[in-house]
Amino acid sequence: MPQIPNIAIVDDDASVRMGIERLVRSLGYIARTFASADEFLQSSEQGNTSCLIIDIHMPGMSGLELQSLLIGEGHKVPIIFITAFLEDDIRQRAMTAGAVAVLAKPFAGGALVQCIEAALKH
Repeated sequence: MPQIPNIAIVDDDASVRMGIERLVRSLGYIARTFASADEFLQSSEQGNTSCLIIDIHMPGMSGLELQSLLIGEGHKVPIIFITAFLEDDIRQRAMTAGAVAVLAKPFAGGALVQCIEAALKH
């Protein structure tokens, strides 16, 4: 029996976390939410995560810093970035480092679903 994908959602905005969590669960996936990069790093989910959905701009460690740290530690989990402040240089940095996608908030649920499906095929 195939394992159900585990999607980790890292965003400091509780309403965004809850909305994405509901969407992920509606797709039949496991959803885990974290209010910060540090909270995710302190959890036991790093090795169990099939896909990460990360806000770029958060207090403390940014999403790009989290991506860099995970890559440096050898984690190859696919990452989808979300941000309310999309800048071309930030998008370029994220994609060059291997992100599956960078979505600007607000985004359509269907766009995120397509990104998740692409990430899980990654």
